This record gives sequence, structure tokens and C-alpha cells, in this order.
Amino acid sequence: MKKNLTVARILLIALALFTQIGCSSAGETKAEEKDKTPKASVSGSKLEHLTYATFLDKIWNFEEHPQEWVYKSELPAIIDFYADWCAPCKRIAPIMEKLAKTYEGRIRIYKINVDNERKLASVFKVQSIPAVLFTPLKGQPMMQAGALTEDMYVKIIEEQLLKK
Repeated sequence: MKKNLTVARILLIALALFTQIGCSSAGETKAEEKDKTPKASVSGSKLEHLTYATFLDKIWNFEEHPQEWVYKSELPAIIDFYADWCAPCKRIAPIMEKLAKTYEGRIRIYKINVDNERKLASVFKVQSIPAVLFTPLKGQPMMQAGALTEDMYVKIIEEQLLKK
């Protein structure tokens, strides 16, 4: 009986960790059936959804510069790789909206739906979502897998993206 209780506790802890850290980006068939038209913004915020074409145009044209990161924007950015069915992605969505408003004019926040933009997800080797790409004006981008707290995102923004 004690052994079964211990196994049950371990399984519950593992399940809690999995949902806290992230979801597999393998996707679900229901998500593929949804409308694949990207939205210009999310509920009036400053978030912008990127497609393959808009990513090449606004962020980095890896077809022209496959071996070199050539960032095209005049502002640092956060790119949130997500899926509609992912619970941790849903938890950080309001944080991203708040950050977009708080840092308006200083950073840009984009979203990429991995179910609709599989090629972009594969370029960045996204295997677990949410995955957040931090792109400073100078230097290489930094990828963070899993959901973070708002305070942690603010710290990364202040120390990495907006550092003098």
C-alpha cells in the first residue's frame, strides 16, 4: 500500500512539473483544423502574430543569411512560440500582453503559433512550448524554454534587451 502511494505521489509530481515547464510542440490534430489566419494583434494589445513571410521580412531572413544572425528591427524583441492548446502558453499570454503595453516603443513582442508555422519552429529547434526567443539589438538571440514568471521576463528584458 505504501509503495502504491509513493508511486502515485511521484506520478502527480511529474505531471505537475510537465504542465509547469511546457508542452510538446508535436501539436494536436484539433489545432491543425483551426483557422490558420494570423491575427494582427491580440485583444487590442501591441502583440503581433508572425508568419513565415513576416518573420523573414521583420526579424531575420535566414534564407539570405543562413549562417549569420542579421536582425532587421530597430527595437529588441521577444518572440513567443506557442500553441492554442498549450496550458503553460495560455498562462504566459497575459504576461506577454502586459509586457507589450509596459514596454511599448522600447521592445516589440511577437507570437508564432507552432502549429501554423512549423518551419519557423524547426529553424529554432523548438521542441517544447512555450519557447521564448529574446532578440537584443546587438548580439545573438537567446531562447528560453518553458513558462517563466512575469518578474523573470522583466529581469531578462531589463538586463539583456534594454541594457546600455
